[in-house]
Amino acid sequence: MMNVAVIGSGTMGNGIAHVFAQHGFAVALIDIKQDALDRALGTITKNLDRQVAKATLTEDDKTATLGRLRTFTSIAEGVAQAELVVEAATENVDLKLQIFRELDQHAPAGAILASNTSSISITKIAAVTKRPAQVIGMHFMNPVPVMKLVEVIRGYATSDEVTARVMDLSRQLGKTPTEVNDYPGFVANRILMPMINEAIITLHEGVAGVEEIDTVMKLGMAHPMGPLQLADFIGLDVCLAILRVLHEGLGNPKYAPCPLLVNMVTAGRLGVKSGEGFYQHTPGSKELVVAERLRK
Repeated sequence: MMNVAVIGSGTMGNGIAHVFAQHGFAVALIDIKQDALDRALGTITKNLDRQVAKATLTEDDKTATLGRLRTFTSIAEGVAQAELVVEAATENVDLKLQIFRELDQHAPAGAILASNTSSISITKIAAVTKRPAQVIGMHFMNPVPVMKLVEVIRGYATSDEVTARVMDLSRQLGKTPTEVNDYPGFVANRILMPMINEAIITLHEGVAGVEEIDTVMKLGMAHPMGPLQLADFIGLDVCLAILRVLHEGLGNPKYAPCPLLVNMVTAGRLGVKSGEGFYQHTPGSKELVVAERLRK
């Protein structure tokens, strides 16, 4: 595979495009807004500059990587030559289904259609296409250029050949692919999101404060980041969406999202992306400051 299209130029999309382009693939990055694409290219350039500064990449490698990237505001144009499409749009089931209908219509017949979804059923996504055997999950971790895992999710109809090709392709990117089956939340979020939700419940019930909960998990459980800080990093809206998929898909009340999480998302306190979640997030600052409303 040499031609890859990436749908969505946000945090995950630009990271996925970066990694593919860095490893020699021609990448079409697609978004509905040109200004979003321009911001994505700026982010990719800054991240490449960081790699050059750390001597993990040469200036020539950076130039070559950027030269392999093209941007499009039309799905039809962007996927016309694609051998693999990776969808990295917002974690919204209706949006993803619509995108995959368009991809099925416009992508070459032999193209593999992958979703970076963190929880939505690959089988459900595949069912709106005429090529369910060629639909698969490629769940990259954030930040994509740094994190090694790719959770490869087989839908009910995904073929052995497509699974093997995606596993091999992930290795070509320097990643470690792990094959899982298509159940709500897959593996990563089926385990992670209940932990995050329980941390929020612990805060909501007054067992301990934000900083205390994260400190226990970092120092006591050797987690590099506490669950509340991680929730801010992921996006509280994304956490809520995944918990709702788990709750609906598995029918178990243990996955019901904490009312505090629901209220914070409703109020627009989404974490890093909005500047406030469980912590205050000031651009350029790495200091952890608990959000004023949640201080003891």
